[in-house]
Amino acid sequence: MAKESMKAREVKRQKMVDKYAAKRKQLKEEGRLDELHKLPKNSSKVRLHNRCSITGRPKGYIRQFGVSRIVFREMASNGLIPGVKKSSW
Repeated sequence: MAKESMKAREVKRQKMVDKYAAKRKQLKEEGRLDELHKLPKNSSKVRLHNRCSITGRPKGYIRQFGVSRIVFREMASNGLIPGVKKSSW
């Protein structure tokens, strides 16, 4: 399990990206790169990293569900994800 601080850091970055998205877009369209460089580094969308919403695991992330492969498998086995079940043939 990831540290709570790692999960909190990603939430903080996401909030900052959302806050500055419109301003960054406007500055890029106008070509004012000098002012764009003055914005906080964490306001760039590139700095975000997908993490599991439950465990905070950074690897094995499934975008469609927002969780890691391990949590996804547990949830699917327990029937917590509608429309998903373990296959067998």
